[in-house]
Amino acid sequence: MKTSKPMAKNSKTALAVSVLIVLGVGSYQVQGPVAAPAAQAPTPATAVGVAEVIEKPVTEWSDFSGRIEAIEHVEIRPRVNGTIDAVHFQEGQIVNKGAPLFTIDPRPYQAALAKAQATRESAKARLFLAKTELARSSKLIVERAISQREQDQRANDLLEAQAALSAAQADVLSAELNVQYTTITAPVTGRVSRAELTVGNLVGTGQDAPVLTTIVSVSPVYVNFELDEASYIRFARNGAKGSTGVNNLPVFMGLSNETDYPYSGHIKSLDNQLDRQSGTLRVRAVFDNANGELTPGMYARVRTGDSAPRAAMLIRDQAVGTDQSRKYVFVVNADNKVAYREVSLGPVIDGLRVVRSGLSKGERIVVEGLQKIRPDDRVEPQPTANAVALGAQNPPGRS
Repeated sequence: MKTSKPMAKNSKTALAVSVLIVLGVGSYQVQGPVAAPAAQAPTPATAVGVAEVIEKPVTEWSDFSGRIEAIEHVEIRPRVNGTIDAVHFQEGQIVNKGAPLFTIDPRPYQAALAKAQATRESAKARLFLAKTELARSSKLIVERAISQREQDQRANDLLEAQAALSAAQADVLSAELNVQYTTITAPVTGRVSRAELTVGNLVGTGQDAPVLTTIVSVSPVYVNFELDEASYIRFARNGAKGSTGVNNLPVFMGLSNETDYPYSGHIKSLDNQLDRQSGTLRVRAVFDNANGELTPGMYARVRTGDSAPRAAMLIRDQAVGTDQSRKYVFVVNADNKVAYREVSLGPVIDGLRVVRSGLSKGERIVVEGLQKIRPDDRVEPQPTANAVALGAQNPPGRS
């Protein structure tokens, strides 16, 4: 019985606590409505560097790969049969047109020439006799001392003698040519290759005639390269169509171990159609080679451009982003919001990127902080100057 009193006391205490809790909740509920939470603060604008799109007259340059070729390339072959008696050149030397290169034993052809000349003299003598006989018979026929048949025969003998003389003269000319062909001369001025056949070798003519050596002209030289379709369209719209107007296109060249384009030339011709498989057009340019430094077969780096400067939109390359295969920039509008803008790009000229389409002069674009923003973001534009100022453009060749 003594232990039941504390339990009763504890029960009263728990009941009192419960009443207080209920009263507390009730007093909370009778209070006014819950205050609305404060509005969320706006996202601060992102600070980015912006620059205006500028417009400048520029000359667009396009780079291609090509090969140097000689304007004249001649394979020297024998034109008469015989044994090589002499070689008159050193391998790799410059030979002038008409300089002797090889001598083939001329004695058989000199003998044939002498025979042909003798035959010609005999034909001349027969012709003289035929003329004399015809003149005599012409007098006799008037006096009726000979028959008309004899007169006709002598007239025919004269015609045959004239034909025989013509044939003999042709034989002499042929024999003289053969004697000339025994001395093989350079048909063009240029650098001669090595002698493929030397003294003592027997050579022949015809389809199987051996190549004795080759000669290539030195200056000027051709540079052949392939022009892509897009570049051809751009040049054609500036007046370079077919073989007309191509001389107005500047063209420069550098070798494989050079970083600049020290050689200046001109376009000689454009081909008359594009290759359907490669989509390219064959182009031939001409370059001076007075010092003989350029050798046929060498690799050539070719740069060509528009005939005159054209107005172009220019931006810093840092402003360009890549979205898979597309290029884009962020344009800042009057409300300092950025908009996605797809652009078509050209080459880099004097440190600035040419924009072919998508932008207009004076538009503001983001050039710094491109990775921190998305379309429709509000930005805090901070003007930045173009890193490279365009001055007067110099041609890519050496000054």
